[in-house]
Amino acid sequence: MFADSVIFDLDGTLWDSCRSVAESWCLTLAKKHGGIIQPTEADVRGIMGMNARQIARSLFSYYGQQAEDVCSDCLREECEYIAVHGGKLYPGTEELLSTLKTSRGLYIVSNCQDGYIQCFLQYTGLGKYIADYECSGVTGLSKAENIRLVARRRGLHSPVYVGDTAMDEESAAEAGVPFIHAAYGFGRAAAPLAVIHSPLELLDIIEV
Repeated sequence: MFADSVIFDLDGTLWDSCRSVAESWCLTLAKKHGGIIQPTEADVRGIMGMNARQIARSLFSYYGQQAEDVCSDCLREECEYIAVHGGKLYPGTEELLSTLKTSRGLYIVSNCQDGYIQCFLQYTGLGKYIADYECSGVTGLSKAENIRLVARRRGLHSPVYVGDTAMDEESAAEAGVPFIHAAYGFGRAAAPLAVIHSPLELLDIIEV
């Protein structure tokens, strides 16, 4: 297939930061909120792809009306932790981006908080490959709306979206963008245009 650009999800598609996120949240909760709950790596994996409000409802409901404030504290301090401890790039990710960069624009759209994508790019050194990015933490928009926003802002004519969850698939469909499922990530997809089991398999699907 031909695509003039590739828009990537982040967590579960380019890297796995679940361990570092869980460690960061436990530190924040112990320091500011009594450490009553201690999110595990598995807990974090289960909420990857959600926006802040969804995470608050799903993982911090113990705190009742304070759930969103507690979640905000965790997300804010998470960026500082990620900047130092990072996550694990999926094998072949940099080679994939380096190869695609020669002929296509590369972008990231995530439901993360403001600062998280920047930390990812800084920690991994992959900023030289990414032309633009957007997230719900900045715009307050849904992932579908942010996909459309980046496509409009950058004048993209035939982008594809690569992500790992059903939410990514639904967002791409709502944005009118073909979806490729990163099956090595955290979730499943119902009817993606194509499926990859490692980052480099994307090169076999997109004409390079």
